Amino acid sequence: MTLKNHIDKLKKQAQFILWFKDVQIEDIPYVGGKNASLGEMYGNLTKKGVRVPNGFSITAYAYRYFLKHAGIDQAIKNALRGLNTHDMKNLSDRGQKVRALIRAAEFPSELKVAISKAYKDLCKEYGSKTDVAVRSSATAEDLPDASFAGQQETYLNIRGDHDLMEACKKCFASLFTNRAISYREDKHFGHFKIALSIGVQKMVRSDLASSGVMFSIDTETGFENAVFVTGAYGLGENIVQGAVNPDEFYVFKPTLKKGFKPIISRKVGRKKIKMVYCSQGNNPVKNIPVPIDDRKKFCITDDEVIQLAKWAVIIEKHYSDKVGKFKPMDMEWAKDGKTGKLFIVQARPETVQSQKDYSKLETYKLKGKGKIIVVGKAVGSKIGSGVANVIKSTKEIGKFRKGQVLVTEMTDPDWEPIMKIASAIVTNRGGRTCHAAIISRELGIPCVVGTLDGSEKIKQGQKVTVSCAGGEEGNVYDKLINYEIEKLNLKTIPKTHTKIMMNVGNPAQAFELSFIPNNGVGLAREEFIINSYIKVHPRALMEFKSIKNPKLRKEIEEASQGYEDKTQFFIDKLAEGMGMIAAAFYPNDVILRMSDFKTNEYRNLIGGELYEPIEDNPMIGWRGASRYYSPEYRKAFGLECKAMKKVIDEMGLTNIKPMIPFCRTVEEGKKVLKEMEKYGLKKGQNHLEVYVMCEIPSNVILADEFSKIFNGFSIGTNDLTQLTLGLDRDSELVSNIYDERNKAVKVMVATVIEKAKKNKRKIGICGQAPSDYPEFARFLVECGIDSISLNPDTVVKTTLEIAKHEKKVGRH
Repeated sequence: MTLKNHIDKLKKQAQFILWFKDVQIEDIPYVGGKNASLGEMYGNLTKKGVRVPNGFSITAYAYRYFLKHAGIDQAIKNALRGLNTHDMKNLSDRGQKVRALIRAAEFPSELKVAISKAYKDLCKEYGSKTDVAVRSSATAEDLPDASFAGQQETYLNIRGDHDLMEACKKCFASLFTNRAISYREDKHFGHFKIALSIGVQKMVRSDLASSGVMFSIDTETGFENAVFVTGAYGLGENIVQGAVNPDEFYVFKPTLKKGFKPIISRKVGRKKIKMVYCSQGNNPVKNIPVPIDDRKKFCITDDEVIQLAKWAVIIEKHYSDKVGKFKPMDMEWAKDGKTGKLFIVQARPETVQSQKDYSKLETYKLKGKGKIIVVGKAVGSKIGSGVANVIKSTKEIGKFRKGQVLVTEMTDPDWEPIMKIASAIVTNRGGRTCHAAIISRELGIPCVVGTLDGSEKIKQGQKVTVSCAGGEEGNVYDKLINYEIEKLNLKTIPKTHTKIMMNVGNPAQAFELSFIPNNGVGLAREEFIINSYIKVHPRALMEFKSIKNPKLRKEIEEASQGYEDKTQFFIDKLAEGMGMIAAAFYPNDVILRMSDFKTNEYRNLIGGELYEPIEDNPMIGWRGASRYYSPEYRKAFGLECKAMKKVIDEMGLTNIKPMIPFCRTVEEGKKVLKEMEKYGLKKGQNHLEVYVMCEIPSNVILADEFSKIFNGFSIGTNDLTQLTLGLDRDSELVSNIYDERNKAVKVMVATVIEKAKKNKRKIGICGQAPSDYPEFARFLVECGIDSISLNPDTVVKTTLEIAKHEKKVGRH
């Protein structure tokens, strides 16, 4: 340490006020984590375009000076004697006594003068009686293994000397909220080794616009390449507290850095209320309802989402460079309704996913079934069960018992003493960045948020199972269901010469599945995206204006909420589903099969009965390639092409490869490629490769001809088996004959592999057979197949089998 640095350090140790410009991240002992981070950003990142409102810190030295000169430090210690954080009344009585001591004490005059002068200087910059946020910043907060999320209080829209002094005193007292006392006890932090600094920061007028929380890592899976942005109207406290279900966005970092606009997911939240300034009464803020039309819209534009994501990347890089290792960040943002400008108002290290060891994989699986009571957003991927305890307010938390399932409207830090003993948590309100979500992740317990009516539908004392093991949707079941936990050390999985890929249906599970050792995705299905995220027949969306049936119109309106242009809804949602999967496995190949619904399945989509014929045998009817160029469907296929074009051009995800299903003839293949070219998907352009499914005997017989127009094949053994053996795989009467291991099927498979190799075309398999039968996987290795795409739950065991067999046959 230089002499100058030593002198600066000594100066900071004995000052009441430190401005953001004079503070760095190393100054946590003087100003706490929150203020040190604001100073770090203000001093280093404003020059890189990250906007941070100015402000100052009332230091930890000021806090200790206040306690000492007010003569209450010993009284506080006395009040905490005999503390028992597991006895709610004991905890409450002692906490209340300490807070009363602090609020009743007087600030020393010299401290009052220092705070008043700093506030006046801030008013010179922003205007008379500047509105400020008064935030607590504990000196041990935001450590790598402890979030201290919401432990102390924040006061918004504070104006004038008198109100500022009162807010500061309340902030100091909030170091001893019940939840903060309990949290420190659990983390073994001494109550007097931690001090409180206060941040006084210019308010951003987000009460007139919107605000939110974002992470530079996926909060559920730890996927490092995505920025997760949430937002709602009004001041940001509602999102942090979980009072609203916010809008959610994912942005893909690698192609964002290359100049693309890769918003790979958008979800409209309900956003029922917003917090705004209040000019009447004692409370400077209040909640008001959001108009219905505004609830259906996103609270920020795509360009603003991209701007925030760019800032998240800049902030993450700065902190990572500072400590010399990857440092994902948790940030709060606000948009000023007067100027239209975005600001970062807080940043701290992410404290859950960044601490996990991703070389060890845990997978939770239900072993039974039950009736679903409520559905919400899953937090984490675990399962928990127990007796439901429905609690309406903090006054009732004393009745909660260890191992029960906490069911409530929403949580805030006052609930933490019982959250840590719950087997699972269910809330009516809140998104993935609300308090309940943050704390449950830190505690490692399953949590389902935003169920809307969980506290009404789940009955007091009811036995329930809470499952977050099925992707983004969390389910609460009406009984105790057994479950198992599979543990796997990924470091023990061997590398294979044969590429091991995965079959992925649900985009919401893509981030999590990407951690399983793989070489990309051999089959992603459009049908899952359309069924789950769109639900409407593409022609019903294209021809929405001509639909007269009021019930059908209402269904389409509800499905496409927030979209005036219904065709754009189809394009965007399909592109986002594709984009999530392509991003999760980037830069490895993701082979995406264009829509392969049968006519009966298309009829099941909203509005489908208007456009789909009734066929006697849809399995071998109007499906796949034959639809894409037909006058009745070619424009709808055009929407699929536009979605893929968006993924490639706007998101920069060039690792996606379209695959044509059920292509009966070479001529059909040419027609489809011609249709794709109309929408800018030209084979060979921008490295675009187009694959064809090999699932019809004609694909094998004419493999040489198909090789001339397609870049590769993916064998679909399900259809190839039924068409080779001439049976309906859905018929129970002939199900005993259906077997992919039949010699005729294996001859077909071996033949097409040989022909693809001869024509220097890629050849893989995405059918069920290698997932079900280890001997079939061994057979494929012997044939020299390039890749085998497996169901996620069979990847590990089949990889081990393939590695063993490759060694045996000398293919490694």
